[in-house]
Amino acid sequence: MKSDGFGLTIVLVVLAIFVIVVLLRSVRIVPQARAGIVERLGKYNRTLNPGLTILIPFVDRLLPLLDLREQVVSFPPQPVITEDNLVVSIDTVIYFQITEPRAATYEIANYIQAVEQLTTTTLRNVVGGLNLEEALTSRDQINGQLRGVLDEATGKWGIRVSRVELKAIDPPISIQDSMEKQMRADRDRRAAILTAEGVKQSSILTAEGARQSSILKAEGDAQASILRADGEAQAIQKVFDAIHAGKPDQELLAYQYLQTLPKLAEGTSNTLWVIPSELTEALKGIGGALGGSGASSKPAAPEAPSAPENGL
Repeated sequence: MKSDGFGLTIVLVVLAIFVIVVLLRSVRIVPQARAGIVERLGKYNRTLNPGLTILIPFVDRLLPLLDLREQVVSFPPQPVITEDNLVVSIDTVIYFQITEPRAATYEIANYIQAVEQLTTTTLRNVVGGLNLEEALTSRDQINGQLRGVLDEATGKWGIRVSRVELKAIDPPISIQDSMEKQMRADRDRRAAILTAEGVKQSSILTAEGARQSSILKAEGDAQASILRADGEAQAIQKVFDAIHAGKPDQELLAYQYLQTLPKLAEGTSNTLWVIPSELTEALKGIGGALGGSGASSKPAAPEAPSAPENGL
């Protein structure tokens, strides 16, 4: 009896373990943004969406889940020969997303490797038609061509390529040195040109300022001369009017002339004094004035006898 009870216990334990295994293999939970492929007896059955699902044990098989989110893959540098026979190293970054889990599972064995090889060959075809300078300055054009080719080729694999970026384009070290020297020489040339332009503009502005200053100074001197001449003319006119209003006689004018003569000799440069001829006239005027006053007190001299009219 004890042996029968022990055997029954073993059977129940095995049956419980079998039920647990069956339940574990039957119930599957698919996370969000994941997809699962179910094969029934080795043949595609259905695609599982996120959530709880029931499988038939030992009949249905769930393949590894696929990530439906956008993925980023960075490929190692690839050597590419340009049109001018220079080898450049190019790093690429691919942004892609699985849109059809069934095609991504059955249409391609390894879609990551396939995308990498397709990117390398397409990159060599595109860059091979460009020289080094065009390859360095045409990243957007290369990205567009790569994306178009990859998107068209990977569409049947259930993959959509959203973006392709060239992370780095590295020319040979010797070419980099030459480019740096060329860029340095070009910067020095532009700096020299800008300096020369600055000096030129400065000289032009300085000359223009000097010309304007000379013009303004000349105009100021002219205005000052005109005003000074007008002032002197008005002063002379006032003096002239005052003299005529006072009605001076000949004696007063001669006296004023004699007072003015010493002023003509003033100054350190006047080493020679020329007596003008008007001095004698002035002295005669003064002498006449003085003599007239003295003659009035003396008797007049007798007149000389007149000559006979007939010379006899």
